[in-house]
Amino acid sequence: MYADIIIDITHEKLDKIFQYRIPSHLEGMLKIGMEVLVPFGRYNKETKGYVTGFSEKVDYDPEKIKEISGIVEGSIAIEAKLVALAAWMKEYYGGTMIQALKTVIPIKRQERTRKRRTVVLKLSEEEGKEKLKLYLHKNQKARARLLSGLLEQPGQDYELLTKKLHVTAAVIKALEEQGVIEVQTEQMFRNPIPAAAKEKESVTLTGEQQKAVETFWQDYEHGRTGTYLVYGVTGSGKTEVYMEMIGRVLKKGKQAIVLIPEIALTYQTVMRFYGRFGDRVSILHSRMSQGERYDQMERVKAGEVDVMIGPRSALFTPFPNLGLIVIDEEHEGTYKSEQVPRYHARETAIHRAQEEGASVVLGSATPSLESFYACKTGRFTMLELKNRTGESALPEVFITDMREELRRGNRSILSGKLEEMIRDRLERKEQIMLFLNRRGYAGFVSCRACGYVVKCPHCDVSLSAHRNGKLVCHYCGYETPLLRSCPSCGSSYIGGFRAGTQQVEELVRRTFPEARILRMDMDTTRKKDGYEKILETFADEEADILIGTQMIVKGHDFPKVTLVGVLAADLSLYSDDYRSGERTFQLLTQAAGRAGRGAASGQVVIQTYSPDHYSIQMAAAQDYEGFYEEEMGYRKLMGYPPASHLLAVLLTGPEEERLLEAAGYLKEFLGRIDPGGRIQVIGPASPYVGKVNDVYRKVLYLKEKEAHILIEAKNRMEQYIEANRGFQTLRIQFDLDPMGVF
Repeated sequence: MYADIIIDITHEKLDKIFQYRIPSHLEGMLKIGMEVLVPFGRYNKETKGYVTGFSEKVDYDPEKIKEISGIVEGSIAIEAKLVALAAWMKEYYGGTMIQALKTVIPIKRQERTRKRRTVVLKLSEEEGKEKLKLYLHKNQKARARLLSGLLEQPGQDYELLTKKLHVTAAVIKALEEQGVIEVQTEQMFRNPIPAAAKEKESVTLTGEQQKAVETFWQDYEHGRTGTYLVYGVTGSGKTEVYMEMIGRVLKKGKQAIVLIPEIALTYQTVMRFYGRFGDRVSILHSRMSQGERYDQMERVKAGEVDVMIGPRSALFTPFPNLGLIVIDEEHEGTYKSEQVPRYHARETAIHRAQEEGASVVLGSATPSLESFYACKTGRFTMLELKNRTGESALPEVFITDMREELRRGNRSILSGKLEEMIRDRLERKEQIMLFLNRRGYAGFVSCRACGYVVKCPHCDVSLSAHRNGKLVCHYCGYETPLLRSCPSCGSSYIGGFRAGTQQVEELVRRTFPEARILRMDMDTTRKKDGYEKILETFADEEADILIGTQMIVKGHDFPKVTLVGVLAADLSLYSDDYRSGERTFQLLTQAAGRAGRGAASGQVVIQTYSPDHYSIQMAAAQDYEGFYEEEMGYRKLMGYPPASHLLAVLLTGPEEERLLEAAGYLKEFLGRIDPGGRIQVIGPASPYVGKVNDVYRKVLYLKEKEAHILIEAKNRMEQYIEANRGFQTLRIQFDLDPMGVF
């Protein structure tokens, strides 16, 4: 018997299957996905690898086949279905098989387990009393104490018993050998979910919610699995819809995965699911200890968990009978991996679901253009929720023109309108959220007097300011000198935005000294439970104002928040990325959705230097479909996703000249394999950061309507790179439909 092994070395030349003989002492012990030790290379260096399959025959001379040395101690086998998923990810997104395998392994090593020992009396009461007389007669006091304690309570915790009765392990062992007692051991799993909120949650669905559930369920009952988009305004009760769908799937003996975009959302989401499904729910995220993560996988294997909640990596939970994958706030960029393979959780979830006979439910008030386009073209099914649940209405939105504020002499981050409304809410003992839109912080240049933004004449994205005094396009490489005055109005107020959350907090404290203020950003949430503490404090109304970046505007539900202020809406609007309009619309709509979710009505103030931009106007009106039509017109015109697909090829290396030469060869090669010119190639260009630690970076962008043509081009490029020694000193990565520029 032979095993197919992928070697644990991230190198394209070794990205293939090697066959090894299974020694007799390991027969029947190996499983697909298990980590093993094998002799590798000319000098038979002991190397780790993963089992990807088994065979009775070999493709080479059996005499030359080497033997597996052993199983890596403490390794965890990856289920065969996840190995197949890794193979698809490697093909679709690039990289090596070993990189894909390590991505789908939720836990890489066994961790030390916690065990609970219970001492149980095996004798009847009458037999126990006779034995007790014997111990007392023989003056065996410790044994008598132990037996006497167990006669009072026949089963007791081992650790508590030894401390309470002052008996040693030797005494317990002696009675165990005599058959008087038995020590029972059970594994104790670490549970990262707080013990609170165990009450069952009872919710009556609205007519719209019920219709969405029934549409999904009729398909599911008839064996028709697919992908659904729950498109509902903020506060329309998408989570209740997910929970009802999951509840029905669980009754069929299936399991469900719920993906959320950020750890910051875990606490509120988990408490709601825990209220519905109890301790059959678990979580998985990077802030948990290795022991906690390992225990959740053990609970899954033991059949103790039916619902797993977490960010992107929770997608690879090895459920044996997966029935549903829910992706909440599916538009979020965090669902796209920044590590090779640069997979998108949405597409990967859809592929996994198709292979395992499950359905996928996406949810958002501001869906990605890709998902809405898929609904329009019939690939996904849309389930629409047009109204908020309960009595709450959508908030009233005000757009404040910061150019006017500057003309009036107000150079503060806070407009007069927002300052006045904050003061009003503080007097009424209501809560306020101030959202600093930091997305796209790194670069665009705008005029604070008239709102003019410097754009690339070729790519319809803003130019980014570099330290060398130039404005650069990160798609095509176009450059122009940095401007000292606005070419539109002549003002000298042209430059980038420089305020951060700390500066905003300081200003707000000076302006409203009586207010209780919380700040939520990367600095204040570094500790393991940083998110939960801040959100819990705000939810308990122990603070008046919550200041933060995009993490505070996603999915949170605070009924006492009646005012949301959006500071510097333009930062994401003019980032150097074709998705900037979409991201701005999504952020502003999500931010507005935090206001007025309780009994009191909500209001939103959006501060901007571009009040007439369609993204801001449509966000203020909560008009997604109007925004979609406007934005898709630009995407079709420029050939950006989802109208076409985009493949980014990132090249890095120590010599800039060689890097440019290599990029030129790749561009020339693409011309040879695509003589009809279907693929549009842009670049090579320098990313925003052109050099890191003396390593230069260049990028090529490929556009084509059909994804499979770009994937084939990627595969051909990988073969070309492997066959040419000139590429060996360079690192080349691929990113299909990137969420941003490099």
